[in-house]
Amino acid sequence: MRRLEIRDADIMRIAVQQELLRSEEARYDHRLHGVLLCCCGFSCYQVAELLGQSPRSVEYWLQRFERGALAGLQEKPRPGRPARLDAAARERLARDLRQSPRSLGYGQKLWDGKLLSHHVAEVFGLHLGVRHCQRLFRQLNF
Repeated sequence: MRRLEIRDADIMRIAVQQELLRSEEARYDHRLHGVLLCCCGFSCYQVAELLGQSPRSVEYWLQRFERGALAGLQEKPRPGRPARLDAAARERLARDLRQSPRSLGYGQKLWDGKLLSHHVAEVFGLHLGVRHCQRLFRQLNF
C-alpha cells in the first residue's frame, strides 16, 4: 500500500471535507460517522480532529443523537432570508420579462440585470442589485 506524502494527505483531506459539506445527505453521514467514532471510544476532541470539525460540534452531534436518535442527526429546515418579492410580485415580474422591454416603455431591445433592477424599482419600489437581478433571471428561467 502506497503511503501518502504529508502534503498530498492534507490536500486530499481538505477535498474530502469539502465534499462532505456539499449535500444534506453527506453532512448527515458525516455526523453519523462522528457519533459512531465516539461510540467506539474516541473522545470528542479526537473525532473533531479526525473529521476536521470543532470539538463543540461533535458534542452537539452527540446531544442531538441522545435526544432524537438517528433523526436527531438529520438537517433541520433553514428558513434563510425572506424573499424580497412575494409570489404575486414574482409572477408579475415573470410576465413582464416575457415582453420586450420596449413594449414596457424602455429603450432597450433585451433585458439585462441593470434594466431589471431599474424595472423592479419602478414597479415594486424595491432596490435590487444588478447581481440579484441576474439571479432572478435564472430563478425565473430566463
